[in-house]
Amino acid sequence: MTGRRFPETVAGAFPDVPVPFVDAAGRDVEIRAYDGSDGAREALVAMYDSFDPADRAQGIPPGGDERIREWLETILAADCLNVLAWCGDEVAGHATLVPDDEAYELAIFVHQDYQEAGIGTRLIKGLLGYGRAAGVEKVWLTVERWNHAAVSLYKKIGFETSDAESFEMEMSLRLNESADGEA
Repeated sequence: MTGRRFPETVAGAFPDVPVPFVDAAGRDVEIRAYDGSDGAREALVAMYDSFDPADRAQGIPPGGDERIREWLETILAADCLNVLAWCGDEVAGHATLVPDDEAYELAIFVHQDYQEAGIGTRLIKGLLGYGRAAGVEKVWLTVERWNHAAVSLYKKIGFETSDAESFEMEMSLRLNESADGEA
């Protein structure tokens, strides 16, 4: 047990994947569950290989083909939940839920060429819908406290601040009631 605090109430509804939409730049985008195919993996590697180092947080995503592939081996494992934002045959973004004790940690990455177009919001909502359908009960994340746009987005989606003691802020959300009936 980590002693993390989670909201008592279950968050609102989230869409099931796939989620097709037109982003703010007029591009056709679709949020889909990661299918494990070589094509999806290579498109994801390509996205991370061209990822702007200035957009890295807490050392992720790593740089360099070999380190990217090693990192993806971990977060694309069977116990993790992953969704990708596709724009044609390119991956525009990736979000993952990684199991951690009694909850799942959320991480999201949107390629710099696709930022500020509404993809991140849809990516998180699609991931949370996918997680809810898979029975995930609790989700948490960390965000740099000065990243006001991200903090605002997470709050809008339903995350609540659970720890703000350090330079990073921890936020959490309850997706489903627990197996014992507790919210």
